[in-house]
Amino acid sequence: MNLIVDVGNTLVKFAVFQEDKLLEKQSVEISQFEELLKNIFDNYPKIRKSILSSVGNLPKEALLNLEKRCEVLVLNADLKFPFQNCYATPHTLGVDRMALVTASIKHYSHQNVLIIDAGSCITYDFVTKDNDYLGGAISPGIRLRYKSLHQLTANLPLLDTEVPKTIVGDTTAGAIHSGVVIGIIKEIDGVIDEYREKYPDLTVILTGGDSIFLSKQLKNSIFANSNFLLEGLNFILEYNTH
Repeated sequence: MNLIVDVGNTLVKFAVFQEDKLLEKQSVEISQFEELLKNIFDNYPKIRKSILSSVGNLPKEALLNLEKRCEVLVLNADLKFPFQNCYATPHTLGVDRMALVTASIKHYSHQNVLIIDAGSCITYDFVTKDNDYLGGAISPGIRLRYKSLHQLTANLPLLDTEVPKTIVGDTTAGAIHSGVVIGIIKEIDGVIDEYREKYPDLTVILTGGDSIFLSKQLKNSIFANSNFLLEGLNFILEYNTH
């Protein structure tokens, strides 16, 4: 039984896997790490190993507490991965992107795959049918765009995410929703179209916190999987401990 710990800037995601089956997942603020960790091991005493993926700042005491409970693998670029990493600066590649690429190999090996992760940022990662990871792109996510318009201008309000009624915003709020949401939809569809011109057999995966919101509006055919990152982390743990 495996424990997956994915540390972001403000939240920590926990997931428990029995082989390939996801049994439970929860998200909490980093300050609640210790409390939830105890609850998970109380509920799943058969957990024997864990993988830690961190793009945030996990307190050292929290890591030590995890290491007291089970074997811990810390995700980094020096681990074994089931793909050829052709990224020019592999040690600057985000650990979350490594996990997403790994998940694509597990589920879609020997296919041309574009993974789109719609979270705080929108990342695009491309893997060839030869399992070569070539790289991709990083773009501001939905909330980052709303916040930037508010924080970097004098008079624009901070709005909640909303599907615009029309592309022509006839109010300031309507114009912001159109610019942010329709802008992102057109960006994603445009990127997919660009890849499909070169790779007609392309498989597209959409994941991340905004994946459900966005998937309903895209014109391109995609597979939406909100657990793709967690599945990739679980596979990396198995790949490096067997």
